[in-house]
Amino acid sequence: MSGPADLSLVVPLHNERENLPLLIEEIGRSLSGRGGSYEVVAVDDGSTDGSLDALKALKRDHPELHIVALAARAGQSAAFAAGFRAARGRTIVTLDADLQNDPADIPLLLAELERSGATAVVGYRVNRRDGGWRRLQSRLANGVRNRLNGETIRDTGCSLKVFRADALRALPLFNGMHRFLPTLIKLHGGTVAEAPVRHRPRRFGTTKYGMWNRAFRSFADALAVRWMQRRALRYRVREDLP
Repeated sequence: MSGPADLSLVVPLHNERENLPLLIEEIGRSLSGRGGSYEVVAVDDGSTDGSLDALKALKRDHPELHIVALAARAGQSAAFAAGFRAARGRTIVTLDADLQNDPADIPLLLAELERSGATAVVGYRVNRRDGGWRRLQSRLANGVRNRLNGETIRDTGCSLKVFRADALRALPLFNGMHRFLPTLIKLHGGTVAEAPVRHRPRRFGTTKYGMWNRAFRSFADALAVRWMQRRALRYRVREDLP
């Protein structure tokens, strides 16, 4: 696909080879008939299971697929940043490649973005299909982020989100930033709405994140965002007379 797209889906991935054909098929089904062009920016974050080869094979039948391959594993924030840079759409959707996010929810989030006029719409997962230990980790990490940053986001760990691209590209990029995108949007004057989304059990592969990623790193990153919040410039221009 060449030229600008109406919609860009940014999908970071690491060792998700078995999920990729189903993911591309489900995305196509969810967006069929909506009008406007879309692209899927799949960012391979140093996979070692043949995910990149699988993407290249899929691209032969899916011209909407835009592949970005990182030279070495750099982490989810770096993969998102590379995807945002490569994306050509006026609206950007983020989602995971593990099929736990349901692409069928994307049109609902897009509709809420237009209805609300918000800068971003953040999904929150209902009927979580993870084990009790992983749900506990997520609740702890979510609580840490919200408490330190004065937030009320119901599910900061849900990757299924929709953004107006100009606002997203204006955000500061740093390791861990993907966990704080709604807060960063607000810090830069944007507004955030929330919407319920479905959650599914993982069918293939294994989770890449444990307690260290979810809670302890969240604490350190939340302190950095708290510093940004306290140091942000806040002013309004009353007049500008050139």
